[in-house]
Amino acid sequence: MKNIVCLDGFTLNPGDNPWGSLTELGNFTCYDRTTEGTEQVIERSKEAHILLTNKTVISKEVIDACPNLKGIAVLATGFNVVDVHYAKDKNIPVMNVPIYGTDTVAEMVFAHLFQLARNVSKNSDDVREQLGWTNNQDWTYWLNPQIELAGKTIGIVGFGNIGQRVGEIANAFRMNVIAHDDYAKMTPSYPHKLVDLDTVLSESDFVSLHCPAVENTLNIINQETIAKMKPSAFLINTSRGQLVEESDLAQALNEERLAGAGLDTLWQEPPASDNPLLQAKNCFVTPHIAWATLDARQRIMATVTENVRSLIQGNPKNIVN
Repeated sequence: MKNIVCLDGFTLNPGDNPWGSLTELGNFTCYDRTTEGTEQVIERSKEAHILLTNKTVISKEVIDACPNLKGIAVLATGFNVVDVHYAKDKNIPVMNVPIYGTDTVAEMVFAHLFQLARNVSKNSDDVREQLGWTNNQDWTYWLNPQIELAGKTIGIVGFGNIGQRVGEIANAFRMNVIAHDDYAKMTPSYPHKLVDLDTVLSESDFVSLHCPAVENTLNIINQETIAKMKPSAFLINTSRGQLVEESDLAQALNEERLAGAGLDTLWQEPPASDNPLLQAKNCFVTPHIAWATLDARQRIMATVTENVRSLIQGNPKNIVN
């Protein structure tokens, strides 16, 4: 029997997404969380044949401390927490979950988009908690500009599976869809235009980020690129926090050089209490929940189980190294 050790399983299964399918494949041990730093990671990993990780770093030192290690399964799409090159040198496959959240993340984009465009929560809270409607002299009022989506332009930076799904939903709302992607191989059939990044920034009423955090995209949203956006535009980021220079965005929001932002991910997670975006004007921050529907987490569980099973059977799937 293989020893299968999960180092940080709580976010995938906080109680509603059972590990049963994995327990059938070997001696399965799951820790809710593992303290950052090498010591506890090594102590919990050293007897493992297969390691599962979400955000716990699997470094060269950890790999060297695990003489029986045959494979590493990441409980996510991103695999930067694993030293994949060293794992390859040691003939240890690293597997990820390539596609699981296209719909659920795209839907979260529109949760933020509607919050920015209509702010149902603010107006509802005023009616319920402040009796704003009860005490109002008119039959209607609103606490923020009410924005119609039809005819507005959404600019999508990164036009892969999720970006294209966002465009499809936007198209159903009769929005104009423009997108930028240097590597797009296939494009959808619905109306859209592929343009350069400057055009996306300058022409969009909503800019939605859907690219990986790599060398040429780190802080792609910064003081210079924000200056190219309309002051009335909104930024939405459900992709990677590292795409945004946070102090530049906060300053632009506070100075009303940008109308608002909806962010589901930040550079540091959890964020420091002094992160300027937590107090910035018209900035809505959610705690990295775009991926977290039960439907999506069940798909992750199924794919991870299949990855582990395929590894045990000698034909590992979804190898990233």
